[in-house]
Amino acid sequence: MQIPLQITIRNIEHSDELEKHIRDKAKKLDEFFDHIMSCRVVVEIPHKHQHQGKQFTVRIDIGVAGGEIVVNRDHAEDAYVALRDAFDVAKRQLEDYARKLRGAVKKHEPKRMNES
Repeated sequence: MQIPLQITIRNIEHSDELEKHIRDKAKKLDEFFDHIMSCRVVVEIPHKHQHQGKQFTVRIDIGVAGGEIVVNRDHAEDAYVALRDAFDVAKRQLEDYARKLRGAVKKHEPKRMNES
């Protein structure tokens, strides 16, 4: 990555293991698609869900040329499951973005009205 990874952990006790897990997942994304310009990951337990037990929210913002890929995943009861799901979605979105860059996405002709 050209810009360092930014990790924010809110309302959760900080864990070196959790941070390492996030860094490993981000590194895999960077190996998969080397045009990532920035990556921000936020893991938190929103205050409004305290009565339901731990419900983690993960947000990943990936800066790429010409835009940003944003992934939000809510309500996993395990931070590692929430991270896995969010990074899986991010990888699929990067795959779609890479296809568009290569021109591999089919462009459909606009439908024309039949003339009578």
